[in-house]
Amino acid sequence: MLFLALVSALLVVVQSHVVITYPGWRGNNLISNGSGDGASGLGVDYTGSGLVYPYGMQWIYPCGGLPIASNRTNWPVNGGAVSLQPGWFTGHRNALIYINIGFGDVPSNYSSPLWPRFEIEGPSNNPYPGTICLPQVPVPSGYDIKPGDRATIQVVEAAVNGAAMYSCVDITFVADAKDANEVNETNCVNSTTIRFLESTLSTPTTQSNLTCPAASLTQSTVATVTASGGDALFVSSSVLVTTFMIIASVLC
Repeated sequence: MLFLALVSALLVVVQSHVVITYPGWRGNNLISNGSGDGASGLGVDYTGSGLVYPYGMQWIYPCGGLPIASNRTNWPVNGGAVSLQPGWFTGHRNALIYINIGFGDVPSNYSSPLWPRFEIEGPSNNPYPGTICLPQVPVPSGYDIKPGDRATIQVVEAAVNGAAMYSCVDITFVADAKDANEVNETNCVNSTTIRFLESTLSTPTTQSNLTCPAASLTQSTVATVTASGGDALFVSSSVLVTTFMIIASVLC
């Protein structure tokens, strides 16, 4: 498994990281080297023999210390799946997840959210396997996106101590979802050991200022996408989107 293979390859144990398992990953930045004293407290430093990341590469904005990838991943122009593994190393039983996008070959910013912020709760504060998957993440409205355009999806995991970990995947938009990697039960899985927490979701108190997002996670969604007795459940886009529509109709 990817989880066991990468953990065994790491010589330095660092706190809290996130891996994008779909649609792709810019590269392995689950490393740390050097020391905080040697880098004078900097998150990244140059020692003459190369760059060092005493606190870990994933602490570095915007994409965890890695440059734009030469090989991009296809992603549907109308949006698609995003799956991630949040439980690498210690300190991630609870975490806030942000999924953003930056447009262009080299995005100037990542200020466009693809999905409302949500909180997860894992089974332990120790490292744990398992993934979460959003099978249909829509592209933000107001952008004229065409097949062939390029962008970068940024996943941010904020730990309970306030540290933010960054991981990215560089994409090329395609018109047909068939031109992207297939989404199935092997790469879009919501493990039953990881819960979506409703407490982080804000519900407007008045109808006058109510703006419903295209999709938001609630405990009702958790009931839909998890099942008892089994390690994980593949989530179909139709089930999840239907649930979101029901939630939106109730709130709005």
